[in-house]
Amino acid sequence: MKWLRFIGFPVGIAILIALTLHLQIGAALQMIRQAGYALLLLVPLHVLPLLLDAQAWRLLLERRAPLGFLLWIATVREAVNRLLPVAGIGGEVIGIRLAQWRIADGSFVSASVIVEVLVTLAVQYAFSAIGVVLIVASAQSAGAWQAITLGLALSLPLPAAAIAFVRRGGIFHAIERWTKRLFGESHPLLQKIDGKRLDADIEALMVRSGLLLRAFLWQLAGYVSGALETYVALALLGHPVSVGGAVAIEAITQAVRHAAFFVPSGLGVQEAAVVLLAQMFGVDHNAALSLALVKRMREVIFGCLALISWQGAELWRRVAAARLHASARVAQGRVDRPDTVTSES
Repeated sequence: MKWLRFIGFPVGIAILIALTLHLQIGAALQMIRQAGYALLLLVPLHVLPLLLDAQAWRLLLERRAPLGFLLWIATVREAVNRLLPVAGIGGEVIGIRLAQWRIADGSFVSASVIVEVLVTLAVQYAFSAIGVVLIVASAQSAGAWQAITLGLALSLPLPAAAIAFVRRGGIFHAIERWTKRLFGESHPLLQKIDGKRLDADIEALMVRSGLLLRAFLWQLAGYVSGALETYVALALLGHPVSVGGAVAIEAITQAVRHAAFFVPSGLGVQEAAVVLLAQMFGVDHNAALSLALVKRMREVIFGCLALISWQGAELWRRVAAARLHASARVAQGRVDRPDTVTSES
């Protein structure tokens, strides 16, 4: 997987350079300056899709954690996956760790995240299908849907196989047994793994079709609401599109970005997809490039704020734990110190 990411980074840089050379970057930046500080509204606007996504996760967690807490974790998960050099799952690992601050059952939390990822795969394909339908319905872009549909069809077997594999059961118990043979049963990593119980927790969630449907609908609502960013940004840039056009641009951009997972942060790939799709809906090429740059700026600002909040929370917990430990030592010292009574006769 690492070699794919090493290849993906220069590929993404090359796409971004070619894009900026082909289009007029100066005109795009001027358009952003004219829109001004109003574009900063996109930063808090991004909370809405994450809130809906957090609600889906909260359902899978059986409402054992507050929605606000899970929303914060959702911001951190997204920031880790999009801004840090992780293999697209680092955010989920961090999310599991942070959720255990409120829910001690690590196996249950891990199962909820794994099932949530599977639901997300289904949501991504449903959202992409909505985008294809909207593109077909667009008169000026009616000839582009074949290539998009073909790309989605070719990429479908992998997530479908992943869902079927996990649904079959026993996968994590098998991984645990394989790891024991590889590293030995005394390896520290294995002390925190109970593959058999994790499989059981996943199965308990997967058989609840009503719960999965509700989580699917909440996540889908989050994906659709994410198109507000495109709609508002283009309106502020002076090149408004219809709601359907904004949804189509967002849907296919998300599909392209997930297909190009080996490119770190989707660098270059996301920008090229935004520019091409925006132009399909009649947006001027300079405005399309401005939209791509604005979306990337929002991602960086929002993600950096989330990462800073995460590190601040980690620091606060370490300081609080150190103080608690120090207080416990002082209290223990007082208990252990013998009382001496001196008297003079």
